[in-house]
Amino acid sequence: MTSRLHNLVIESVGTRIISGDLAAGDTMHSEHLETELQVSRSVAREAVRVLQSLGLVESVKRVGIRVLPETSWNVFDPSVIRWRLAAAGKGAQLRSLTELRSAVEPAAAELAARHAPSDLGAELMAVAAKMRSVGRAGDLQQFLDLDIHYHGLVLAASGNEMFARMQSMIAEVLRGRTDYGLMPERPHEEALQLHMDVADAISGGDPEAARSAMDKIMRRTMEEVGSVWADEPRIFTQLP
Repeated sequence: MTSRLHNLVIESVGTRIISGDLAAGDTMHSEHLETELQVSRSVAREAVRVLQSLGLVESVKRVGIRVLPETSWNVFDPSVIRWRLAAAGKGAQLRSLTELRSAVEPAAAELAARHAPSDLGAELMAVAAKMRSVGRAGDLQQFLDLDIHYHGLVLAASGNEMFARMQSMIAEVLRGRTDYGLMPERPHEEALQLHMDVADAISGGDPEAARSAMDKIMRRTMEEVGSVWADEPRIFTQLP
């Protein structure tokens, strides 16, 4: 029960900040959260600590809980990604994440072809084959689960722990694409084959082919969903 209430506070406040209902500079008080959401002081305080770790708020003595600007947000955190994909500016968020994937995943596939243990390569082949079967059957939910596992395996097989830690972030991108109706009713045959090609290249130790096939996957993704962000302005963040 405590865990559920804790998550309720985080979700409620987090979504309001990301959506703009609570603007940068707005202040809240822990007591108000306790009353509004009917939670204990300890639950409210712990939830605020989590929101602080996400860069969404700060506690200011004698002022309260202050909402921070977007430049302070931890944009790599899966919760922040999920909230941003549910907000009005989801197109810009999807573009940023897809461009990040386009830069990282081909490199991860190349590294995986060079360094992946044989058991990971075999598992990747098995997952790709199942993706093709499930995709042809039109089971988008099972396909999503397999797709998340597949891309996580590629990142992990790279042997780069920084890439591997991006698994949960990419999982939220893939979930968002499905949840917001940005997937075709059935994955295209070319996309299914490209996933097989990446797995085959990694399993066979062919770095150039692995990078090329993953790059094609990402370019296809950009083409399929690019219309979502066509009119979204780019975000230019000032460096400190």
